[in-house]
Formats: sequence, structure tokens, C-alpha cells
Amino acid sequence: MIDKNKMPLAVGVAFVAFTTQFGGGFASGAQIYSYFINYGLLGLILPLLSQFLLAFFFWYGLRYAYTHRTYDYRAFGDSFYGSSRVLFSNLYEITYLILIATATSAAFATGGSTLNTLFGIPYWLCTLAVGVFIFVIALYGTNLVRKCASTLSVLIILGLAIVLIPNIIVQFGTISQSVSRMAAGELPICSKETGLTGAAVKSALLYFMFQLPSIGLMYQHTEPLTDIKQVDRAALYMFLCNFIAMMLSIIGMLAIAFRPELEGATIPMLVLVSNGVGKTVLTPIISILIILGSVSTGVNMIAGIVTRTINALERRMEPEKRARGHMARSAAAALVFTAGVWAISQVGLMAIIKKGYAYLGYAACISVFIPFILSMLHIGPFGKADQ
Repeated sequence: MIDKNKMPLAVGVAFVAFTTQFGGGFASGAQIYSYFINYGLLGLILPLLSQFLLAFFFWYGLRYAYTHRTYDYRAFGDSFYGSSRVLFSNLYEITYLILIATATSAAFATGGSTLNTLFGIPYWLCTLAVGVFIFVIALYGTNLVRKCASTLSVLIILGLAIVLIPNIIVQFGTISQSVSRMAAGELPICSKETGLTGAAVKSALLYFMFQLPSIGLMYQHTEPLTDIKQVDRAALYMFLCNFIAMMLSIIGMLAIAFRPELEGATIPMLVLVSNGVGKTVLTPIISILIILGSVSTGVNMIAGIVTRTINALERRMEPEKRARGHMARSAAAALVFTAGVWAISQVGLMAIIKKGYAYLGYAACISVFIPFILSMLHIGPFGKADQ
């Protein structure tokens, strides 16, 4: 793994955010099609809006967490929401549980579907293998999660470049034709959308909304920071990394936007590779990339709720008792949450994406977006971190 002492902490924090977003739905291409490409030409521009809003809200929350030393999402909520904490802290608890149930189970499902496609192993056994890996990494705490995220981020970015850049170059003519057809008002083969301007903006905002609750797993990563400017840099790196990765994926997959094989495809990225250049070499690479993206999200999500649970359990314990049983408590929490998410993942990837993410976005609007906006309007653009 990448040594955290050789990598700026701000980059490590940004990579945790990247690997959280680059999960099952993103890695498979399913999210990109559902929330952007399906809306035609406007959908190709709106990732800028989604990623800017996401980085801005993460920046706002992380500044508060760093300054007020609230290193898990419950501690953050109880401090940030003030007199309304009984309502909003508990609402966020519910939102985070929805996040775990959707995003993490999507990660299990994507990793499991990919392994199943590659090796023909039963789907449930594939998702079980993904779950074991996530359990082991999440068990050992924040530092290992951040190092794992840094390593996986580098591998994912390299993998994206290796897979997408050759396909973009070779299929640039097809990509240009897809853009021209969209500019003329034609929609991709899987799209059934109408009233595109309003619907496209709504979809981009919904994407931002269902990614926003993952801010809760980020607070723990502000603890080792030594300067508020590291939060500022982390947010900038977060925006650049996420936006570039998303646009690279979108441009590459425009090559198959109008291909009939896309209908009913669970993993559009595999459709891209199977119809592109270097199929024999790139298919295993994109498969590994999808699995890495899937497990990275699962690790981050499970680690966040384990940290919150253990902090709550140990808050009133004597130091000696806390140290003596810490690993056993962490293992029990990680096992319970990993097993629960694994069970949900058995319903399949597309069912999770179509149903779960919409509910997650609406919950995030109430428990995170509106309180953050009210806070910004009340105390200024830099948040309570500057008081």
C-alpha cells in the first residue's frame, strides 16, 4: 500500500472521497448512464455541477469537523445541529443506514456480478468473497482505510486511463457521431426520458444528493490533519479527481450510447470493452477495475459506521477497559454491518440503483442539504469553522 507518510494527508482524504464515489454503480457505468448520458447532450455538461456541489459541501462539513474535533458523524451532528440535534442527528442516522443499504450493497452486487461473469462462480458466493475483503479492511480502522483508499485510487485511475483512452482514440468517430445525434435531439438507446432540460438538471442534482450522505464517513479522516488549509486542498483535489474520472468515463461510453447491446446490460463498461479495442487484454483489466471500485466504496462505508458505533460504545468506558476490548467490539460491529449489507445485495445491482438511490437522495436533502444551506445563510460561507 501507499505509505501515508509519503503522500500529503490532503491527497489521502481526497482519495477516500474518490473511492467512495467510484463504487459499484460508477465503476459499472450504470450510474453514469442512468443519471447523465440518458439525458442527451445536456447530461454531458451537468457532471460539472454535481461534482462542484459535492466538493463544496464536503469542504464545508470537513472544515467544521476539523475545527470542532467531531471525528464521527454522530459527534458531528450533535455539535453541528445544535438545539435541533435530537431531530437532525437521528434523521442523519437513518440517512446513513439507507446509504449503507444502497451504496454498499450496490458495491457488493457489482463486485459479485463481475466475478460471476468472469469465472461462473455462483453470485452469492462472489458477493460473499467481496464481503470478506471489506470486513477485514474495515476492521482495522481509519488509517488502514485511508492507505487502502490511496492505493486503490492510484490503481483505479491508472486502470481507467488504460481502458478508456485507447477506446476513445480508436472510437473517436463513433463518439463524435453520438454527440451529433444528441445535439440533433436524439436520445441514447436506453433513454425513456422526456422534458429533458428540467429532467436532466433534476437527475444531476439527485446524483449529488445521494452522494452527499457519504460525507459522514469522511469526518474521521480529519483527525490527523494539522492545518485547516489541508481541508481546502483536499476539497480541491476531490473535485478535480472525481470530475476528471467521471468525464473520462462519460466520453468513453459515448461510443456505445446507441448500441443495441446496451439494453438490459447490467455492466455497461463491459459492453464498451467488448465492442472496443484490445478486448482480450482490456476485459480482465476493466473487470479488476470494477471489483476494485466496488470494494473501495464498501470499505469506506462500513468503516464509517463501525467508527461511529465503537465511539458511541466506548465513550463512557474507562481507558483500560476501552483498550482491552476494542478489537473485539470492532470485529463484532464490522461483522454485523457487513453481513446485513451482503444480505441486501442479493436482490441485484439494477434493483438497488433504480429504487434505493432515489430514496437516499430525498433523505439526504432533508438531513444534510437543507441544514447545511441554513447554516451557510446564517453564519456565512466559511461555516462555524471560522468562528
